[in-house]
Order: sequence, then structure tokens, then C-alpha cells
Amino acid sequence: MLRDRKQRRRWIFITTASLFILATIIGLWLYRLIQLPNVQIDSEASTILIPTGSTYEDLVQLLRSDSLLKDERGFRKVANWMKFSDAGIKAGRYKIQSGWSNRQLISILRAGIQEPVKLVIHNVRTVEDLAGKVAPLIEPDSQSVLTYLRDSANLSRLKLTRETVLSLFIPNSYEVFWNTSPEGLVRRMLHEHDNFWKQNNRRQKAKEIGLGPAEVYTLASIVEKETQASSERSAVAGLYLNRLDKGMPLQADPTIVFAVGDFTMRRVLNKHLTVDSPYNTYRRVGLPPGPIYMPSISSIDAVLKAEKHNYLYMCARPDNSGLHAFASNLRGHNQNAARYRSWLNQRGIIK
Repeated sequence: MLRDRKQRRRWIFITTASLFILATIIGLWLYRLIQLPNVQIDSEASTILIPTGSTYEDLVQLLRSDSLLKDERGFRKVANWMKFSDAGIKAGRYKIQSGWSNRQLISILRAGIQEPVKLVIHNVRTVEDLAGKVAPLIEPDSQSVLTYLRDSANLSRLKLTRETVLSLFIPNSYEVFWNTSPEGLVRRMLHEHDNFWKQNNRRQKAKEIGLGPAEVYTLASIVEKETQASSERSAVAGLYLNRLDKGMPLQADPTIVFAVGDFTMRRVLNKHLTVDSPYNTYRRVGLPPGPIYMPSISSIDAVLKAEKHNYLYMCARPDNSGLHAFASNLRGHNQNAARYRSWLNQRGIIK
């Protein structure tokens, strides 16, 4: 009897110890799979792009092709336990840290915690240029962006035209998600546009000079290409506003360059002034139908705080300063222009 008790106690002890050891082994195995590092990257971090419409298997293939996992089978097991499947895949750009566990990696991907991209928008002439500059930084291609910006229904909702749509984009740096759609991008730019015109009383200032935001943007684009010297942009803007007030053609050479389409031109000749284009401000009175360039914020503000003077004419100075000689009458302008033409001829600049 005593012997049977001892054997039973021994059996219970052995069974308990075995179960404990087994539980410990299973616990360690689970801990290793779930909590220990499984992401291996040569550098500290790496970025992966998960395209829209990706499945769970697409994701695993992406991780495999980039050799980001030490143990793919372990990742699959934890993903199954965490119910991470096709429904949990969220497109986007993700920054993956070396040393992450399966749980950390899956949690970030399932929650859709993306790393934004920095979108820098400036130095653009046309909406085609804009689409080409933006597209390499986001998922949609340039044609998708361009198609959206050219769609008549979209433009009607935005109260813009094909010619003025560029004015929606305020030059600046923005953080956006890589998988943003063309519609999402435009919504973001519309929000930034509205905020910009609310700041510093800009919309009211535009109203005071008789222009709307898109018209200020268009005039600022001419000012931007007319002078690289920020110190005289307000003076140039004031000159063009004087011409608009008097019903005079703007006669802005940068609009001729835009109309001709030869952006290498250094000299506008008489033959160029006859080009049949709504952007030919020598032949047409008023502003052109849209901007000829994406102006800097400083040029936009230069129009809004344009100098008040009686200048109606300007001509580049006969030097390399990039500045202009201003005149309030045609006689003074012709004298300035003659000096400048002579200076160009002496240097053999004919185009």
C-alpha cells in the first residue's frame, strides 16, 4: 500500500514535471515566434511599398523578395494566430525597423501606420510638368494624375479650368501618403490652397486690387518670370496692375515665350509677337487665361502688396544685373529699349 502511494506520487511528480517542461518548451517556442526579432535588414531600417489591391500572399512575396524575414514560416504562423489575412492588408509606404518581432511587424502593417513621403512642389510650368514631378513620389502614375486634373467634371467642382488648374497648387513642401489617389491629392491641395488664401488676409487683399486668387496667381507667374530679383517684384506687379487699370495690353515677354513654347529663348523678336495664342499679351488685352509658371509665394505676395507708382513700361537694363529700367511714358521706354537692344547686339544675343 505504501509502495503504491510512493509510485503514484512519483508518477504525479514525473507527469507534472513533464507537463511543466513541455509547457515551458511550448512557451519559449511561442515567445520566440511572437516576440523575438524576425526582421533582418542590413541597415537600421528599410522601406517597403505595398500596392493597392495587394493580397496577403503578395505581401509575403514582397517581404521574401527583399529578404526581410529570418523565418518566413514563423511569420506565417503568427499572422494566422493574429488573423492577419487579405482583409487586413493596407496599401502604403511602410518603414520597417531591423530587429522587429513578427508581432511588431504585423501590428504596424495591419494598423496601416505609414511613413509619409515628402512632396516638394515648385518650378513647374504646366500641369503636365506637375503630374510628371508628383507621380514618381506617389503610387498613381503621371497619366492618372493628369487625367484627373483635366477631367471637366472635376474642374467644374473645383471652379477651375484646364488653364487655371495649376493655381490650385501652392508651391511648398507637403507630407502625403504614398498610396494617395489623384482625388485624395487634389483634396489635400484644395485644403492647403484655401488655408493659404485665408492666411495674412490674402483673399481680401486680392479683392482690393480687383482680382480673384486664380488671377493673382496668373499675374504672379508673369512677375516671377519677368524678374528674378525679389526686390523689384512689387514694382513690376504695380506696373502690370497700372496697365490692367488703363485697359492696355500687358506686353509681357514671358507670356510670348510660353505661347511660342520655346523656353530656351533669350530674346523675344518681332516675329514672335504675331503668334496666335490667348497667351500673347501683345495682341490681347487683360490677363492670359491661366498661369505661365508656378509662382513662388513671394511673387504671389508681391502682387498682393504691389507698389503704387505711375510706371507703365519696363525694359531689362543693359547689364547682367537682372534688374529693369522703368518708365512712365513711351518716349522714356523707347530710350531704355534702344540701349538694351544695342547691348544685346554687341554681345551677339539674337535668340
